[in-house]
Amino acid sequence: MQGASRESYAATRAELEQLTDASALATAAEEILAVAGLLRAEPRLRRAVSDPARTGEERSQLLVGLLGGQIGATAQNLLGSLVAGRWSSPVDLLDGTERLGVEALVVAADRAGELAEVEDELFRFGQIAGGDSALAAAIGDSTAPVQRRFDLVDQLLNGKAKPATVLLAKEAVKGFGGRSFAGALTRLVELAAEQRDRSVAYVTVAQPMSDADEAKLGEALARRYGREVALKVTVDPKVLGGARVLVGSDLYDGTVSRRLSDVRNALAAK
Repeated sequence: MQGASRESYAATRAELEQLTDASALATAAEEILAVAGLLRAEPRLRRAVSDPARTGEERSQLLVGLLGGQIGATAQNLLGSLVAGRWSSPVDLLDGTERLGVEALVVAADRAGELAEVEDELFRFGQIAGGDSALAAAIGDSTAPVQRRFDLVDQLLNGKAKPATVLLAKEAVKGFGGRSFAGALTRLVELAAEQRDRSVAYVTVAQPMSDADEAKLGEALARRYGREVALKVTVDPKVLGGARVLVGSDLYDGTVSRRLSDVRNALAAK
């Protein structure tokens, strides 16, 4: 998003943060995502509700009038606020609507006391999909019908994960934010962590870490970054030993495989 669009989104996001009813928020989130789908399918509507020649009130009334009684008051208020802002382009408004729906799901899970669990379920789902090349290809195939990929998500998660997790996983399938499935899933995990005022550390080790070691690493990272850090641990025997830690763009690679690679490179350079 460009400057004006970011400001408009931030104003509506601040309104979202003031809401406390988890059930109403969860319903509103699904409704907002449905409206995002409508805006994606209808470019003319997208242009109309982001048209700078109209006042913010006119744009808001246009969208709310078109939706009629199809959405509840919470979604209506948030969407009315969103389209009343200034948008640099219709695409920015579409992106903002999709993100608002996703963040409403995240906030709803937070208000329900379920966000930490949703965050972990999304990460584990990514591990399951990433660990099976055929499954990863099927879910991440943007040329396949989206409903077929939704059905895969349902088969894997329904009855085993929180409803918010299932809905967010489907947003990843749709390519949230223009990302690949894996990239979208990673971003959703990070949005969940941000809502809980945490950074995410992706940790790769050769063997499962003990609770004590995880706690020690978490404390060390919290001191370094000045905030709590959510550890997402992947076990990969190929690293042989040690640990690789990725926090944002910061990579700390103390794995045995990395040290062996460094030795090989140094020998080859002689």
